[in-house]
Amino acid sequence: METANLWSLVAQQAASRPDALLAVDEHGRTLSRGELSGAAERVAAALMNLGVGPGTVVSWILPTWLEAIVLVGALARLGAVQNPILPILRERDVSFIVKQTRTSLLITPGVWRGFDYAAMARAVADNSRELQVLVVDRALPEAEPSHLTCFATPPPNADGWYFYTSGTTGEPKGARHTDQTIAAAARHMAMALQLSAADRLPMIAPITHVAGPVFLMMSLYCGTTLILDEAFEVARTAELLRSQQATFGGTGAPFITQLLAYQRAHPQLTPLLPLARAYLSGGAPKSPILAREVKLELKAPVLSSYGMTEAPMLTFNRFDDDDVALATTEGRVGPDVDLILVKSEGARAAPGEEGELRVKAPQMMKGYLNAALNVEAFDADGYFRTGDLGRLDQRGNVAITGRLKDIIIRNMENISAKEVEDLLFAHPKVADVAVIGVPDTRTGERVCAVIVPKVSGNTPDLAELCEHLGRLGLSKRKFPEQIELIDALPRTATGKVQKVELRKRYAGS
Repeated sequence: METANLWSLVAQQAASRPDALLAVDEHGRTLSRGELSGAAERVAAALMNLGVGPGTVVSWILPTWLEAIVLVGALARLGAVQNPILPILRERDVSFIVKQTRTSLLITPGVWRGFDYAAMARAVADNSRELQVLVVDRALPEAEPSHLTCFATPPPNADGWYFYTSGTTGEPKGARHTDQTIAAAARHMAMALQLSAADRLPMIAPITHVAGPVFLMMSLYCGTTLILDEAFEVARTAELLRSQQATFGGTGAPFITQLLAYQRAHPQLTPLLPLARAYLSGGAPKSPILAREVKLELKAPVLSSYGMTEAPMLTFNRFDDDDVALATTEGRVGPDVDLILVKSEGARAAPGEEGELRVKAPQMMKGYLNAALNVEAFDADGYFRTGDLGRLDQRGNVAITGRLKDIIIRNMENISAKEVEDLLFAHPKVADVAVIGVPDTRTGERVCAVIVPKVSGNTPDLAELCEHLGRLGLSKRKFPEQIELIDALPRTATGKVQKVELRKRYAGS
């Protein structure tokens, strides 16, 4: 695991294990390690003809396709700086991103899942005279690779990746990463999950998320096969993972929740994934209730990770964690991760005390593209301010208790939205829930519970929910005063609830 350069890993794998399977998709198409190397060099030759070379910034929006993996390899071969963009972003955000990154080439599909990405790309290019657009649909351009120059290893810590937050509030923020930061996250994942060439791991989240390159580099390290699914659809995805003998399920709480519901609707499939060693959850904290139900019914633990675009996979649950740690924490930090908790007054939090998580880590970004953002992002000692609140137990397990900006202040008292959410999730009529603060002229804010009912005709009312919370021991001062019913919570591509959208929607209710 010494090599931390993506293309060198691709070349090593092609030389040592050319026929070993790297990835398979929902259509049964496969990509071996040798095929990745050969295809990437042919695509690299074609991209070189378009002016792509060392340091060229290439932005790309592709679904979780085999072709996206090949494109990653091709750009790594050329030494380009890659800017994967989440498919949920639209013209306004994409225009901002390509301008800030000084992108030379924008690669998109044509029409995918009803949206015309090619038209969007052309509209973006109309406002940038130097931007080229390349539209691909499961077929990348290729050329004769013999005239490619020898691969030049990028300097240590050279920018290799720009990842943007999903832009749920304000302008997207671009995080500068390197192959080394991605490799550090991949090593931690491989170690924590005890991954090997025998494992078959689902890749359901967008490959353009920071976890995409982490999964790819992890696979190159460990020999693990990736099961690609371009769009999660519970019945089809469940059958895909079963047929491909997935050794993990997931890879996020919303996906796991749907797989659990599918298992319940098909009791003859017990367990749903017979070879699953665990279900993986990341992107947002899991509910303790969900963790217990999955272990009981899907016959495998939920192993969570905690991280963010700026510093992926800082923590992981382990197979030897006890049930309490698995249900209530996101696991322990990885090698060389320096994580501290800071209380509101600036003092370090002791074990069991709540504080803001701050971190230094080998998987930490080099900073934001807009350097002005770094001033508030890092404290005086160089720790990244995550904005997340949490606690550490005696074994070093991290429990996320909320967000600094996800505290509801009612009558000058702080209420953790996550605490109320976790208890409401246990109500038998609640399928999903988000708790938000909405303006109140008398108390400042009031607690509003946005509920997705399990059955549309059997919805809980406010009194019923408060009675449930009281039975579970929650203080009455934290009870919701408002309930809103919704078919599905708005989420980002990685499963985080878009609470800003919910606050706007219900602020005047």
